[in-house]
Amino acid sequence: MMNLTENNNLSNTFYLKAMNEKPLVVQVLVGILLYVNGLMIFTFLKKEAFRETRYILFAQTLFVDTVLMLLSDLTLMMSFYQYPVHIIPCYIFCTLMFLLYVCSPLTLVAMCLERYVAICMPLRHSSISTPKNTFIGLLVIWSVSFVIPLFILIASFCYIPPGVSHQYVVCSVEIMLQVKWLADMRAISLQLLFIMMFCIIVSTYFKIILAARSASTERKNSTNKGLKTIILHGVQLLLSMMQLITPYIDMPLWKVDFMLFVNVRYSNFILFLILPRCLSPLVYGLRDKKFYNALKYYAFCGILVCNKHKIRDSKPSEV
Repeated sequence: MMNLTENNNLSNTFYLKAMNEKPLVVQVLVGILLYVNGLMIFTFLKKEAFRETRYILFAQTLFVDTVLMLLSDLTLMMSFYQYPVHIIPCYIFCTLMFLLYVCSPLTLVAMCLERYVAICMPLRHSSISTPKNTFIGLLVIWSVSFVIPLFILIASFCYIPPGVSHQYVVCSVEIMLQVKWLADMRAISLQLLFIMMFCIIVSTYFKIILAARSASTERKNSTNKGLKTIILHGVQLLLSMMQLITPYIDMPLWKVDFMLFVNVRYSNFILFLILPRCLSPLVYGLRDKKFYNALKYYAFCGILVCNKHKIRDSKPSEV
């Protein structure tokens, strides 16, 4: 009997230790990505050479991913530690996250279209990718991103039962999806949006393939690089869109076993929120030589204490 009790206590100790390590792992990963994204945003802001359409879209992706990472991490920690908040701020908080969830893949689609224009219509690229058109494109992205979240927010407030508006809850997206028709409408609208975005990316990929076959030798490298960029954006889109359907995976578990719900949410956070955000630095931060040189310069000067002469000497001339 004593051995059984000791074994149970030992198992509980290991279980609690493992559960306490999970938030630490998440914070380390989030901290690394926030530093990388912050450094890239700083690099974009410091250089006038990065005011082209593709870099502006990339900077928006970094900004959206950074804010989304912070809000999602905060929600995950509140769920993990069962921290209650008022239900109305929770609704607004979840709506903002949902807005960013939609905005992120839409920006990826815009980046794919920009690469398509640059490769398949090089003579018209400069006339299409103007500051005015870029601003209009960003306005369209944010407007479309607002539609579904705003409707769900208004409908959720309308369907709050009397007295519930004064309650405190552990904030999560599932709180807003307890009305069945509202959850179904959200799922259907996201599926349609996903199908449209995926079709756009696939069509741009095949059109770039056709352009690659007829491209001259000088343009082969640029075209092949564009194809790889589209593929990476496609993988990003798939992983990002998976994040939009994870609440429907979590919801049944939330009502059955809370600890299983926490573990699944933790895994989904790593796979479908952190992992796709790791691809953004790869696509433009490391593969784009122009941006990489500037990024390396600022990262070097941010880590080491250099005098002004060394900084001036080490500054990349091609950026």
